[in-house]
Amino acid sequence: MAVRDSQAKTSPYFNREYSWLQFNRRVLSEAQNEDNPLLERIKFLAIFESNLDEFYMVRVSGLIEQDATGLAEISPDGLTSSQQLEMIAMAARLLRQDASTVWQDQLKPALAGEGIHIREAETLTAKQQENLYTYFRRAIFPLCTPLMLEPCITFPFISNRSLNLAVVLKDGASQKLARVKIPPVIPRLIPVPGRSKEFVLAEDLISNFIGSLFPGVDVLATCPFRVIRDADIEIRQLEAADLISAVEQSLRLRRFGDPVLLEIAKGLESRWIKVLQNGLSLDDSDVIEVDGTLGMEFMWELAKVDKPQLKFPPHIPYVAESLSQGENLFNLVRDQDLLVHHPYDSFFSVEQFIRSAQSDPNVIGVKQTLYRVGSESPIVESLLGAAEEGKQVAAMVELKARFDENNNLVWSRALERAGVHVTYGVLDMKVHCKLSLVVRKDRDGIRSYVHVGTGNYNPSTARLYTDLGLFTSDPEIVEDVTELFNVLTGYSKQSQFRKLLVAPFSLREGIIERIERETQIARETGKGSILFKLNSLVDPEIIDALYEASQAGVEIKLVVRGICCLRPGVSGLSENIEVVSIVGRFLEHCRVYYFENSGDPDVFIGSADMMRRNLDRRIEVLVPVTRPEQIKYLREVVVLPSFEDNAKAWDLLPNGTYERRPRLEGMAKVSVQDLHMTMPATKLLLSRRTKRRSGFSAV
Repeated sequence: MAVRDSQAKTSPYFNREYSWLQFNRRVLSEAQNEDNPLLERIKFLAIFESNLDEFYMVRVSGLIEQDATGLAEISPDGLTSSQQLEMIAMAARLLRQDASTVWQDQLKPALAGEGIHIREAETLTAKQQENLYTYFRRAIFPLCTPLMLEPCITFPFISNRSLNLAVVLKDGASQKLARVKIPPVIPRLIPVPGRSKEFVLAEDLISNFIGSLFPGVDVLATCPFRVIRDADIEIRQLEAADLISAVEQSLRLRRFGDPVLLEIAKGLESRWIKVLQNGLSLDDSDVIEVDGTLGMEFMWELAKVDKPQLKFPPHIPYVAESLSQGENLFNLVRDQDLLVHHPYDSFFSVEQFIRSAQSDPNVIGVKQTLYRVGSESPIVESLLGAAEEGKQVAAMVELKARFDENNNLVWSRALERAGVHVTYGVLDMKVHCKLSLVVRKDRDGIRSYVHVGTGNYNPSTARLYTDLGLFTSDPEIVEDVTELFNVLTGYSKQSQFRKLLVAPFSLREGIIERIERETQIARETGKGSILFKLNSLVDPEIIDALYEASQAGVEIKLVVRGICCLRPGVSGLSENIEVVSIVGRFLEHCRVYYFENSGDPDVFIGSADMMRRNLDRRIEVLVPVTRPEQIKYLREVVVLPSFEDNAKAWDLLPNGTYERRPRLEGMAKVSVQDLHMTMPATKLLLSRRTKRRSGFSAV
């Protein structure tokens, strides 16, 4: 860590990649956290590995490409791409080993204590081994394809994230190295015959019977390994048809991206590791030897074991009675804006809003952005149904949504076949904003309704991610959204909007202007307050503006789930800035931007984090929240309680490390997510009491 430590002493910014690794360490800590039910801890370990894999597939692969071309920019904290790669290699190696230790020393024994066992095949009884061998010969043996690695004419292709066995063979006086891929079509957890909730891992089972694949040859050793490949794709095609072809081709090529990491279990001789390294064209720094189990995605299978007492109690999202019917939703939004907070408020209101395009005879048209909708999508089904009913339907499908390209391709074709007007975004940008526009015949004429969200139109993630949404019929917001859809679907160069902040046109400037206004207020009055809740804070211009505000006396509280490059609590720079991260049962995904503005708060929610990509290379939208009770909810329920959390909160320290907020002996547990489960937005904001006055007692 010498490179990062030396830079950390002089730079006003934390390194983005190091900050992300710190975030994944917090995820790993939730796997260790005994306050979480055991099978939920297993899930956190699976999430940790999935995160780390994606980090290498996208971020590390990008740095390697920059380093190879020599065109890399120096990071804001002053590191070259090679220095960042060195830092990542050291940190990731420690992280991955820590994860293995958590599994081996903590979770696996705890599971055994609950009657859930991962057995080693060689420890099973003769009868159990006989039954498993029968299963192996019938269901696994035909799927295994041994390939020679040394000697070989051409090193065989090893697919991304696949789990493999390196097999050391002895044939006479010579030794050879073969590879057997663990077939991905079989489960990783193989049930032990006659034993409930006892399993062997597929690689252990295959290793136990590996001699069947190499008859007449001595097997000296087997060792699991994985390869992570570059999975980032860049698409620049101009026309829709070309874009579809480009995405299809890129998805095929993704499997064959350059290797960026070799992960191998300890125990294989160094000469055989070199064979793998050379065949994959990897350096020593691109190899992580792990003392323990590889490929922890099997934890997802394990977490499905039928043990409800080892999982979080079921959470049932709140459905307000006044929102139980579609007509009620439009009547309500006609009179006042509606704020929803998922998963505490049910996603039903959003589904119903879009379903009305199909089911409500008064709805005559709908426009929709689609970024990540999932493999099963009631939202898209509603759009298909509306088109089949002869209604005017337009959908902006972002084909470049990383790792969701295939789903989006499938849905875009289905929408086109149904007669939906489908477009595929804006040249050189991703469309990341979350917008839905419904046009309806009301009793006094045509009226349009809008939903602007912080999260995707995906019912599955809406149960797992915390997100906000605003329904409104505000004429100026409706006009803004209507005109923005013309930018997305047609040929409009409009860049100015009435109330929306839209990236890349006005969002960065709008946020900086408001930070500067708060700075000026603090200089004149000695008071000022900024509250942000977001996923990532990386952009140097935004950070510099916050530093200046802090120095002017503005009190700044930031809830940043993941990457934070701002250094808080530094005398003369950021002593008035506090940063907290919440990592809990639900993935924190809301974006809230609150400016006190001398008692007349200026507040926005939307899709944008404060990152260069969001501000400069994506279409993003922030929408103003203006009703006093909704502003109060965002301030006093959504944001501020995070700074009282002593269950899931981590404080960012000036040196870039995070410290879990302590819960002193005798102190009551405070969890902001538990609070939100009892105080969903519609339960508070649509109550009779709230209708009678413009505030509520939230905390």
